[in-house]
Amino acid sequence: MAEYPIDTTKDYVLVRRQEPERKSVVSFGDLSLGGNTVVVMAGPCSVESYDQIREISESVKKSGAHVLRGGAYKPATYPYRFMGHREEGLRMLAAARDVTGLPVVTEVMEPADVEVVAKYADVVQVGMRNMQNYRLLAALGSVGKPVLLKRGSWAKIDEWLGAAEYIAAAGNPNIILCERGIVSFEDHTRWTLSLSVVPRLKEVTHLPVIVDPSHGTGRRSLVPAMAKAAVAAGADGLMIEVHTDPDKSVSDAIQAIACDTFEVLMEELRAVAKAVGRSM
Repeated sequence: MAEYPIDTTKDYVLVRRQEPERKSVVSFGDLSLGGNTVVVMAGPCSVESYDQIREISESVKKSGAHVLRGGAYKPATYPYRFMGHREEGLRMLAAARDVTGLPVVTEVMEPADVEVVAKYADVVQVGMRNMQNYRLLAALGSVGKPVLLKRGSWAKIDEWLGAAEYIAAAGNPNIILCERGIVSFEDHTRWTLSLSVVPRLKEVTHLPVIVDPSHGTGRRSLVPAMAKAAVAAGADGLMIEVHTDPDKSVSDAIQAIACDTFEVLMEELRAVAKAVGRSM
């Protein structure tokens, strides 16, 4: 059978690995992502209130998380679901950062919101639904903040890297790729978490790669195992949904883990990281 390798010489020249040893490191605050340290981003799917995000941020910081994640602008599959507190949610995240010192990653959904999100965020996230929103990607080229680009659930590697190229071509080389699960015929998980994509990306791009086992499985019972597997596979970081009361989360409750579960997981992740020559 003929082999059809990804052609990295024509369509994404900026993000492809041109030298075998080249690795990009994305820095924000005092953190560097893409080096020896496995960076963990943790927090709720949605920012619900000042008290909620402050309590969770303090808990994940105590457990060893490096970055606070939380959604202020929330895309939803159905129009009647919670869609975030928008700029007020961004203020809540900033207030939690003031308390804990954790840098913030949060999602932007459209070009008109880039400026306000970048005002509050340390890392700007492009969610799965917007991976091929080319106007948004181009707008993020001049944002002055690192961009975390999630893989579309339908996207092949070359399409994902093509999206990253839009950001790089517009002037922003500080891009983090995030595997978050793809569509398949399986029905035992919400998505299929393609961990083999991590070492494959290391072959074709110099960009750092993180994994989201929360969205990638859609089942909280599977998050710890897949988080550990991701680190073993070479991921530069993780994005994990954590909540003080997961069953009462206003969004993605079935995949959020409790704060005490996260604390135990962080201990286990340190052991895995050490086993593969990384630190946390």
